[in-house]
Amino acid sequence: MGSLSLNTVHSLPQLSSSCSPPSSSGSAFWVRSSSSTRNSSVTRRRSAVLVPTAGVVSLLFARCNFFADQSATALQGQLVDELQQEEDRLVTIFQETSPSVVFIKDVELAKGPNGMDEWLLAEDESAKVEGTGSGFIWDGFGHIVTNYHVVSKLATDKSGLQRCKVYLVDAAGNSFVREGNIVGFDPAYDLAVLKVDVDGHQVKPVALGTSRDLRVGQSCFAIGNPYGYENTLTTGVVSGLGREIPSPDGRAIRGAIQTDAAINSGNSGGPLVDSYGHVIGVNTATFTRKVMQGRGCLLVSTLRYRLTLFCGQFLT
Repeated sequence: MGSLSLNTVHSLPQLSSSCSPPSSSGSAFWVRSSSSTRNSSVTRRRSAVLVPTAGVVSLLFARCNFFADQSATALQGQLVDELQQEEDRLVTIFQETSPSVVFIKDVELAKGPNGMDEWLLAEDESAKVEGTGSGFIWDGFGHIVTNYHVVSKLATDKSGLQRCKVYLVDAAGNSFVREGNIVGFDPAYDLAVLKVDVDGHQVKPVALGTSRDLRVGQSCFAIGNPYGYENTLTTGVVSGLGREIPSPDGRAIRGAIQTDAAINSGNSGGPLVDSYGHVIGVNTATFTRKVMQGRGCLLVSTLRYRLTLFCGQFLT
């Protein structure tokens, strides 16, 4: 056998004196291979082993690279799918909620044409805008919830010249503008309710959530009209609970939500919603260096309670 280190030699009639003595049978001799022959045999065997081993290692590397590429591709595809799902969720929340959010402008009545004594509600291009803010549709009868400080000039107007213009979108996507009238307000909680005429339009009230199970770290979204830019969505998380924010009359509103979702001038009165698009708070952009730098929201549970107290007779 080629793997033996001794070779078998038969019928050798003459042997040199250096050969081993004959075996007892006298018909054959065992002769040890020379060192070079043995080394050559071992080398051949090692080569025979190394060549297949190198092939196996190459195959293993190739298979590892193949499966690594497959795993990376699968992971990349999964991340893309998750990102797409997250984006789709945000788009859906905005599309479902934004028709319930209104844009509010406080304006002054303007003189009629040709110096007439009649006062008219000025058009956008000539109106003296006293302030802007947001609100949301509470019911199908045209009740709008907002911050008191958004409509405070109208609420305290003694001249009779202050008016409030409310920009709405109905369920069919049609935009329309109505004058809003105050039916109730609560400065201590920075809340007010307007009433607009929605005859001929089917409006979409917000879906109310609950503040009871809020957790720090959960996602939340603010929809409003910051700086007059209508239908703006900002995203963030619930950063804290049980905070205090100042009310317009100087008293502290306790139990508010703190969020890092951007709430700027014009966002006030708009809704803060959860991942289901349900309202969990009312945004207020009261700026102070001592309290959350203007990122506070009145809890929806407090909202329900206060609305019942100060204008429950107007709300269904």
